[in-house]
Amino acid sequence: MPRPISEQVVVITGASSGIGRAAALAFAARGARVVCAARGAPALDTLVARIHADGGSAVAVPTDVADPRAVRALAEAAERRYGRIDTWVNNAAVGVWGRVEDITDAEFDRVMRVNFLGQVHGAHAALPALRRAGGGVLIGVVSAEGACAVPLQGPYVASKFAARAFYDSLRAELALEGAPVAVTAILPASIDTPFFEHARSKLGAMAKPPPPVYAPEIVADTLVYAAAHPRREIPVGGAAAGLMLGQRLAPALTDALLSIRRVGAGTQRAGRPDSGVDNLDGPVAEPGRVNGGHPGRVLRHSPFTTLIGRRRRPGEIVMAALSRARRQRAPVPAAGSARLGTVLAGTVLAAGLAVRRARRH
Repeated sequence: MPRPISEQVVVITGASSGIGRAAALAFAARGARVVCAARGAPALDTLVARIHADGGSAVAVPTDVADPRAVRALAEAAERRYGRIDTWVNNAAVGVWGRVEDITDAEFDRVMRVNFLGQVHGAHAALPALRRAGGGVLIGVVSAEGACAVPLQGPYVASKFAARAFYDSLRAELALEGAPVAVTAILPASIDTPFFEHARSKLGAMAKPPPPVYAPEIVADTLVYAAAHPRREIPVGGAAAGLMLGQRLAPALTDALLSIRRVGAGTQRAGRPDSGVDNLDGPVAEPGRVNGGHPGRVLRHSPFTTLIGRRRRPGEIVMAALSRARRQRAPVPAAGSARLGTVLAGTVLAAGLAVRRARRH
Protein backbone atom coordinates (compact mmCIF):
# COMPACT_ATOMS: atom_id res chain seq x y z
CA MET A 1 0.00 0.00 0.00
CA PRO A 2 1.26 3.53 -0.74
CA ARG A 3 2.20 5.80 2.12
CA PRO A 4 -0.43 8.28 3.35
CA ILE A 5 -0.43 11.43 1.22
CA SER A 6 0.82 13.48 4.18
CA GLU A 7 4.01 11.38 4.20
CA GLN A 8 4.61 11.26 0.46
CA VAL A 9 7.16 12.92 -1.79
CA VAL A 10 5.45 13.68 -5.10
CA VAL A 11 7.05 14.74 -8.40
CA ILE A 12 4.77 16.49 -10.91
CA THR A 13 5.78 17.45 -14.45
CA GLY A 14 3.91 20.17 -16.30
CA ALA A 15 3.32 21.83 -12.93
CA SER A 16 3.50 25.45 -14.10
CA SER A 17 -0.17 25.70 -15.10
CA GLY A 18 -3.47 23.88 -15.47
CA ILE A 19 -3.86 20.36 -14.13
CA GLY A 20 -0.25 20.12 -12.96
CA ARG A 21 -0.45 23.34 -10.97
CA ALA A 22 -3.80 22.36 -9.44
CA ALA A 23 -2.35 18.96 -8.53
CA ALA A 24 0.72 20.49 -6.87
CA LEU A 25 -1.53 22.70 -4.74
CA ALA A 26 -3.81 19.77 -3.88
CA PHE A 27 -0.96 17.47 -2.84
CA ALA A 28 0.71 20.22 -0.80
CA ALA A 29 -2.57 21.07 0.94
CA ARG A 30 -2.72 17.45 2.15
CA GLY A 31 0.80 17.55 3.53
CA ALA A 32 2.83 16.02 0.71
CA ARG A 33 6.25 17.39 -0.19
CA VAL A 34 6.02 18.39 -3.82
CA VAL A 35 8.69 18.62 -6.52
CA CYS A 36 7.32 20.93 -9.22
CA ALA A 37 8.74 20.56 -12.73
CA ALA A 38 8.09 22.43 -15.98
CA ARG A 39 10.02 24.54 -18.49
CA GLY A 40 8.82 27.91 -17.21
CA ALA A 41 10.86 28.88 -14.14
CA PRO A 42 8.87 32.07 -13.29
CA ALA A 43 5.58 30.14 -13.16
CA LEU A 44 7.18 27.44 -11.01
CA ASP A 45 8.54 30.09 -8.64
CA THR A 46 5.10 31.60 -8.07
CA LEU A 47 3.67 28.12 -7.47
CA VAL A 48 6.31 27.20 -4.90
CA ALA A 49 5.93 30.60 -3.22
CA ARG A 50 2.20 30.01 -2.83
CA ILE A 51 2.72 26.53 -1.39
CA HIS A 52 5.23 27.91 1.11
CA ALA A 53 2.86 30.75 2.04
CA ASP A 54 0.19 28.14 2.77
CA GLY A 55 2.56 26.26 5.06
CA GLY A 56 3.53 23.51 2.62
CA SER A 57 6.84 22.18 1.35
CA ALA A 58 7.83 22.34 -2.32
CA VAL A 59 10.77 22.87 -4.61
CA ALA A 60 10.94 24.01 -8.25
CA VAL A 61 13.07 22.12 -10.77
CA PRO A 62 12.89 23.61 -14.31
CA THR A 63 12.73 20.64 -16.68
CA ASP A 64 12.01 19.93 -20.34
CA VAL A 65 10.57 16.40 -20.34
CA ALA A 66 11.60 15.94 -23.98
CA ASP A 67 15.20 15.75 -22.72
CA PRO A 68 15.82 12.40 -20.97
CA ARG A 69 18.91 13.71 -19.19
CA ALA A 70 16.91 16.58 -17.74
CA VAL A 71 14.24 14.18 -16.48
CA ARG A 72 16.85 11.95 -14.82
CA ALA A 73 18.30 15.08 -13.21
CA LEU A 74 14.80 15.91 -11.94
CA ALA A 75 14.56 12.54 -10.19
CA GLU A 76 18.02 13.01 -8.70
CA ALA A 77 17.11 16.49 -7.45
CA ALA A 78 13.94 15.15 -5.80
CA GLU A 79 15.84 12.39 -3.99
CA ARG A 80 18.58 14.79 -2.94
CA ARG A 81 16.05 17.23 -1.49
CA TYR A 82 13.59 14.85 0.16
CA GLY A 83 15.35 11.49 0.32
CA ARG A 84 12.97 9.48 -1.86
CA ILE A 85 10.09 9.59 -4.36
CA ASP A 86 6.72 7.99 -3.55
CA THR A 87 4.55 9.18 -6.45
CA TRP A 88 5.56 10.44 -9.88
CA VAL A 89 2.99 12.24 -12.03
CA ASN A 90 3.74 12.51 -15.76
CA ASN A 91 1.57 15.44 -16.81
CA ALA A 92 3.46 17.73 -19.20
CA ALA A 93 1.82 18.16 -22.61
CA VAL A 94 1.67 20.46 -25.64
CA GLY A 95 -0.72 20.61 -28.56
CA VAL A 96 -1.21 21.71 -32.17
CA TRP A 97 -4.70 22.21 -33.60
CA GLY A 98 -5.30 21.88 -37.32
CA ARG A 99 -5.77 19.49 -40.22
CA VAL A 100 -3.16 16.76 -40.37
CA GLU A 101 -2.10 18.01 -43.81
CA ASP A 102 -1.45 21.49 -42.39
CA ILE A 103 0.73 20.34 -39.49
CA THR A 104 4.45 20.07 -40.22
CA ASP A 105 6.72 17.12 -39.55
CA ALA A 106 8.58 19.21 -36.97
CA GLU A 107 5.34 19.99 -35.13
CA PHE A 108 4.34 16.32 -35.07
CA ASP A 109 7.80 15.43 -33.82
CA ARG A 110 7.71 17.98 -31.01
CA VAL A 111 4.29 16.90 -29.75
CA MET A 112 5.35 13.25 -29.69
CA ARG A 113 8.62 14.07 -27.93
CA VAL A 114 6.83 15.94 -25.14
CA ASN A 115 3.55 14.07 -24.77
CA PHE A 116 4.70 10.52 -25.41
CA LEU A 117 8.47 10.30 -24.99
CA GLY A 118 8.22 12.73 -22.08
CA GLN A 119 6.10 10.11 -20.29
CA VAL A 120 8.58 7.38 -21.23
CA HIS A 121 11.47 9.48 -19.91
CA GLY A 122 9.51 10.09 -16.72
CA ALA A 123 8.92 6.36 -16.24
CA HIS A 124 12.59 5.57 -16.86
CA ALA A 125 13.64 8.14 -14.26
CA ALA A 126 10.92 7.31 -11.74
CA LEU A 127 10.99 3.51 -11.63
CA PRO A 128 14.45 3.10 -10.05
CA ALA A 129 13.60 5.77 -7.47
CA LEU A 130 10.23 4.18 -6.66
CA ARG A 131 11.95 0.81 -6.20
CA ARG A 132 14.54 2.38 -3.89
CA ALA A 133 11.68 3.81 -1.83
CA GLY A 134 10.23 0.32 -1.39
CA GLY A 135 7.40 0.93 -3.85
CA GLY A 136 5.20 3.71 -5.09
CA VAL A 137 2.87 4.94 -7.78
CA LEU A 138 3.57 6.08 -11.35
CA ILE A 139 0.69 8.16 -12.70
CA GLY A 140 0.31 9.23 -16.31
CA VAL A 141 -2.12 11.98 -17.23
CA VAL A 142 -3.27 10.69 -20.61
CA SER A 143 -6.64 11.91 -21.93
CA ALA A 144 -10.00 10.57 -23.00
CA GLU A 145 -8.57 11.27 -26.46
CA GLY A 146 -6.11 8.47 -25.78
CA ALA A 147 -9.10 6.13 -26.08
CA CYS A 148 -11.25 7.93 -28.67
CA ALA A 149 -9.76 9.95 -31.52
CA VAL A 150 -11.18 13.36 -32.40
CA PRO A 151 -10.56 15.51 -35.50
CA LEU A 152 -8.15 18.46 -35.76
CA GLN A 153 -5.86 17.16 -32.99
CA GLY A 154 -3.88 14.53 -34.88
CA PRO A 155 -0.51 14.87 -33.09
CA TYR A 156 -2.09 15.17 -29.64
CA VAL A 157 -4.42 12.21 -30.16
CA ALA A 158 -1.60 10.03 -31.52
CA SER A 159 0.64 10.90 -28.57
CA LYS A 160 -2.08 10.06 -26.06
CA PHE A 161 -2.95 6.73 -27.70
CA ALA A 162 0.76 5.90 -27.57
CA ALA A 163 1.05 6.90 -23.91
CA ARG A 164 -1.94 4.81 -22.90
CA ALA A 165 -0.57 1.74 -24.71
CA PHE A 166 2.83 2.33 -23.13
CA TYR A 167 1.33 2.29 -19.64
CA ASP A 168 -0.62 -0.88 -20.44
CA SER A 169 2.59 -2.62 -21.48
CA LEU A 170 4.60 -1.31 -18.53
CA ARG A 171 1.86 -2.25 -16.06
CA ALA A 172 1.86 -5.84 -17.29
CA GLU A 173 5.67 -6.05 -17.11
CA LEU A 174 5.72 -4.81 -13.51
CA ALA A 175 2.94 -7.22 -12.54
CA LEU A 176 4.83 -10.08 -14.16
CA GLU A 177 7.80 -9.54 -11.85
CA GLY A 178 5.66 -8.60 -8.83
CA ALA A 179 7.22 -5.14 -8.59
CA PRO A 180 5.80 -2.94 -5.79
CA VAL A 181 5.03 -0.14 -8.24
CA ALA A 182 1.49 0.67 -9.37
CA VAL A 183 0.80 2.29 -12.74
CA THR A 184 -2.31 4.45 -13.15
CA ALA A 185 -3.50 6.24 -16.29
CA ILE A 186 -5.78 9.25 -15.82
CA LEU A 187 -8.13 9.99 -18.75
CA PRO A 188 -9.72 13.45 -18.34
CA ALA A 189 -12.42 14.89 -20.58
CA SER A 190 -12.24 18.59 -21.59
CA ILE A 191 -10.70 20.60 -18.76
CA ASP A 192 -10.71 24.38 -18.29
CA THR A 193 -6.97 25.09 -18.31
CA PRO A 194 -4.60 27.45 -20.18
CA PHE A 195 -3.61 24.48 -22.38
CA PHE A 196 -5.89 25.63 -25.20
CA GLU A 197 -4.59 29.18 -25.09
CA HIS A 198 -1.00 27.91 -25.03
CA ALA A 199 -1.48 25.44 -27.89
CA ARG A 200 -0.49 26.26 -31.46
CA SER A 201 -3.55 26.75 -33.63
CA LYS A 202 -3.96 26.49 -37.39
CA LEU A 203 -7.71 26.92 -37.22
CA GLY A 204 -7.68 30.65 -37.91
CA ALA A 205 -8.78 31.15 -34.31
CA MET A 206 -7.75 30.11 -30.81
CA ALA A 207 -8.56 26.53 -29.82
CA LYS A 208 -11.10 25.90 -27.09
CA PRO A 209 -12.26 22.88 -25.08
CA PRO A 210 -15.34 21.14 -26.51
CA PRO A 211 -18.19 20.84 -24.00
CA PRO A 212 -18.86 19.61 -21.42
CA VAL A 213 -15.92 21.30 -19.69
CA TYR A 214 -14.74 20.34 -16.21
CA ALA A 215 -12.70 22.21 -13.60
CA PRO A 216 -9.02 21.21 -13.26
CA GLU A 217 -9.49 20.72 -9.52
CA ILE A 218 -11.52 17.57 -10.30
CA VAL A 219 -8.49 16.06 -12.04
CA ALA A 220 -6.19 17.24 -9.24
CA ASP A 221 -8.33 15.55 -6.61
CA THR A 222 -8.34 12.38 -8.72
CA LEU A 223 -4.54 12.43 -8.90
CA VAL A 224 -4.34 12.71 -5.11
CA TYR A 225 -6.79 9.83 -4.81
CA ALA A 226 -4.78 7.68 -7.23
CA ALA A 227 -1.56 8.31 -5.30
CA ALA A 228 -3.18 6.73 -2.23
CA HIS A 229 -5.50 4.25 -4.00
CA PRO A 230 -3.89 3.23 -7.31
CA ARG A 231 -6.21 2.13 -10.08
CA ARG A 232 -5.51 0.84 -13.58
CA GLU A 233 -7.30 3.72 -15.29
CA ILE A 234 -9.56 6.50 -14.06
CA PRO A 235 -11.70 8.45 -16.54
CA VAL A 236 -12.40 11.96 -15.23
CA GLY A 237 -15.78 13.35 -16.17
CA GLY A 238 -18.79 11.48 -17.49
CA ALA A 239 -17.96 12.77 -20.98
CA ALA A 240 -14.66 10.85 -20.88
CA ALA A 241 -16.52 7.64 -20.13
CA GLY A 242 -18.98 8.43 -22.92
CA LEU A 243 -16.19 8.81 -25.48
CA MET A 244 -14.53 5.61 -24.34
CA LEU A 245 -17.79 3.66 -24.40
CA GLY A 246 -18.70 4.99 -27.83
CA GLN A 247 -15.31 3.99 -29.21
CA ARG A 248 -15.64 0.50 -27.75
CA LEU A 249 -19.26 -0.24 -28.72
CA ALA A 250 -19.83 1.76 -31.91
CA PRO A 251 -16.58 3.20 -33.28
CA ALA A 252 -17.93 3.98 -36.75
CA LEU A 253 -20.94 5.79 -35.30
CA THR A 254 -18.68 7.72 -32.93
CA ASP A 255 -16.46 8.74 -35.86
CA ALA A 256 -19.53 9.90 -37.77
CA LEU A 257 -20.78 11.98 -34.85
CA LEU A 258 -17.39 13.62 -34.32
CA SER A 259 -17.22 14.50 -38.01
CA ILE A 260 -20.36 16.65 -37.68
CA ARG A 261 -19.22 20.25 -37.38
CA ARG A 262 -21.55 21.12 -34.50
CA VAL A 263 -20.39 18.07 -32.55
CA GLY A 264 -16.70 17.74 -33.45
CA ALA A 265 -14.66 20.34 -35.32
CA GLY A 266 -16.94 23.30 -34.71
CA THR A 267 -16.80 22.92 -30.94
CA GLN A 268 -12.99 23.29 -30.85
CA ARG A 269 -12.72 26.75 -32.38
CA ALA A 270 -13.00 29.78 -30.10
CA GLY A 271 -14.68 33.00 -31.09
CA ARG A 272 -11.48 35.01 -30.70
CA PRO A 273 -8.38 35.12 -32.90
CA ASP A 274 -5.28 33.16 -32.02
CA SER A 275 -2.65 35.27 -30.25
CA GLY A 276 0.19 33.76 -32.27
CA VAL A 277 2.04 32.91 -29.04
CA ASP A 278 2.30 29.25 -28.00
CA ASN A 279 4.38 26.96 -25.81
CA LEU A 280 5.22 24.27 -28.37
CA ASP A 281 8.93 25.05 -28.57
CA GLY A 282 9.36 27.03 -25.36
CA PRO A 283 7.48 28.17 -22.26
CA VAL A 284 5.02 31.04 -22.33
CA ALA A 285 6.22 34.02 -20.29
CA GLU A 286 3.55 34.27 -17.60
CA PRO A 287 3.30 33.72 -13.82
CA GLY A 288 1.19 30.56 -14.15
CA ARG A 289 -2.55 29.86 -13.84
CA VAL A 290 -4.75 26.91 -12.98
CA ASN A 291 -7.87 27.88 -14.90
CA GLY A 292 -8.18 28.77 -18.56
CA GLY A 293 -11.06 31.24 -18.25
CA HIS A 294 -13.51 29.24 -20.36
CA PRO A 295 -16.46 31.59 -21.03
CA GLY A 296 -19.07 28.82 -20.96
CA ARG A 297 -20.23 26.56 -18.19
CA VAL A 298 -17.51 24.79 -16.21
CA LEU A 299 -18.58 21.78 -14.14
CA ARG A 300 -17.10 21.90 -10.63
CA HIS A 301 -18.10 18.37 -9.65
CA SER A 302 -18.21 15.00 -11.38
CA PRO A 303 -20.39 12.45 -9.59
CA PHE A 304 -19.41 9.89 -12.22
CA THR A 305 -15.72 10.22 -11.37
CA THR A 306 -16.31 9.96 -7.63
CA LEU A 307 -18.89 7.18 -7.62
CA ILE A 308 -17.91 5.08 -10.64
CA GLY A 309 -14.65 6.20 -12.27
CA ARG A 310 -12.54 5.59 -9.15
CA ARG A 311 -14.02 2.19 -8.32
CA ARG A 312 -11.73 -0.78 -8.43
CA ARG A 313 -12.63 -3.32 -11.11
CA PRO A 314 -12.55 -7.09 -10.46
CA GLY A 315 -9.75 -7.50 -13.00
CA GLU A 316 -7.58 -5.07 -11.04
CA ILE A 317 -8.11 -7.11 -7.89
CA VAL A 318 -7.00 -10.25 -9.69
CA MET A 319 -3.88 -8.48 -11.02
CA ALA A 320 -3.04 -7.16 -7.55
CA ALA A 321 -3.39 -10.65 -6.07
CA LEU A 322 -1.13 -12.11 -8.73
CA SER A 323 1.53 -9.43 -8.16
CA ARG A 324 1.37 -9.93 -4.41
CA ALA A 325 1.80 -13.69 -4.80
CA ARG A 326 4.79 -13.22 -7.11
CA ARG A 327 6.47 -10.87 -4.62
CA GLN A 328 5.99 -13.33 -1.78
CA ARG A 329 6.99 -16.59 -3.43
CA ALA A 330 10.53 -17.94 -3.31
CA PRO A 331 12.49 -18.61 -6.54
CA VAL A 332 11.42 -21.93 -8.08
CA PRO A 333 14.19 -24.42 -9.06
CA ALA A 334 14.16 -25.80 -12.58
CA ALA A 335 13.20 -29.28 -11.32
CA GLY A 336 10.62 -28.02 -8.88
CA SER A 337 7.53 -28.47 -11.05
CA ALA A 338 5.45 -29.63 -8.07
CA ARG A 339 6.45 -26.51 -6.16
CA LEU A 340 5.56 -24.35 -9.19
CA GLY A 341 2.15 -26.00 -9.47
CA THR A 342 1.46 -25.32 -5.79
CA VAL A 343 2.42 -21.67 -6.17
CA LEU A 344 0.25 -21.20 -9.25
CA ALA A 345 -2.71 -22.92 -7.61
CA GLY A 346 -2.36 -20.70 -4.56
CA THR A 347 -2.14 -17.62 -6.75
CA VAL A 348 -5.31 -18.50 -8.66
CA LEU A 349 -7.12 -19.27 -5.39
CA ALA A 350 -6.07 -15.93 -3.89
CA ALA A 351 -7.23 -14.08 -6.99
CA GLY A 352 -10.59 -15.86 -6.94
CA LEU A 353 -11.15 -15.05 -3.28
CA ALA A 354 -10.28 -11.40 -3.95
CA VAL A 355 -12.89 -11.20 -6.71
CA ARG A 356 -15.54 -12.79 -4.48
CA ARG A 357 -14.81 -10.27 -1.72
CA ALA A 358 -15.05 -7.40 -4.22
CA ARG A 359 -18.45 -8.61 -5.43
CA ARG A 360 -19.79 -8.81 -1.88
CA HIS A 361 -18.76 -5.19 -1.29
